[in-house]
Amino acid sequence: MDRNVARILVALDVASAAEALALADRLRGAVGGFKIGKQLFTAEGPGLVRQLVGRGDRIFLDLKYHDIPNTVAGAVRAAADLGVWMLNVHASGGPKMLEAARTAVAGAGDRRPLVIAVTVLTSLDAAGLRSTGVDRSPLDQAVHLARMTQAAGLDGVVASPQETAAIRDACGAGFLIVTPGIRGGGAAASADDQQRTLTPAGAIQAGSSYLVIGRPITGAPDPRAAAQKIAAEIGDAA
Repeated sequence: MDRNVARILVALDVASAAEALALADRLRGAVGGFKIGKQLFTAEGPGLVRQLVGRGDRIFLDLKYHDIPNTVAGAVRAAADLGVWMLNVHASGGPKMLEAARTAVAGAGDRRPLVIAVTVLTSLDAAGLRSTGVDRSPLDQAVHLARMTQAAGLDGVVASPQETAAIRDACGAGFLIVTPGIRGGGAAASADDQQRTLTPAGAIQAGSSYLVIGRPITGAPDPRAAAQKIAAEIGDAA
């Protein structure tokens, strides 16, 4: 698979398995994988994940586990058994929870999924973060959580494109940074609930490993053409 294509993960933020499968069939080969989040997983369950994995798709299971360490470890093992390529937890669950997530997949061998941790949600600006009791800026909090995640032995983090460069500097070249909040072209001005966004080219230049892209691709008149255009932009930026 082309490296630029491989870095694009399409968010299947749709209501049904039929919609998700249709999108996946349309985009397969033009993107690197698919993200399944809470809406689709709650509606359709693990069967859809197994179906897409069975078709050879890389699946990023975006359920953001955040609980006591033992509970998170069990959930992570169950996700690994589904054959997902990547899954995430919340870094704010703390070092013991992060270590439990890492340990839960340690014996999976070649089937071990990448385990990454969410830093600061892209819907939070500085005021929103302060309202949760965190006095650090989103940038400082994201870097703090990324360092903690790296120390716990996880593969990387989910972080806003606006924090990507600082995390790359703090954690080095081998640490994965998965970037949501990607907007491009005319969509950049309508970020909806995303507060800290960037274009695909800007995110790659900042040091992102993978881009999670939803509406700029899935909402386009021709999703496959939109994905191909973004892959070309990534190539130019790289």
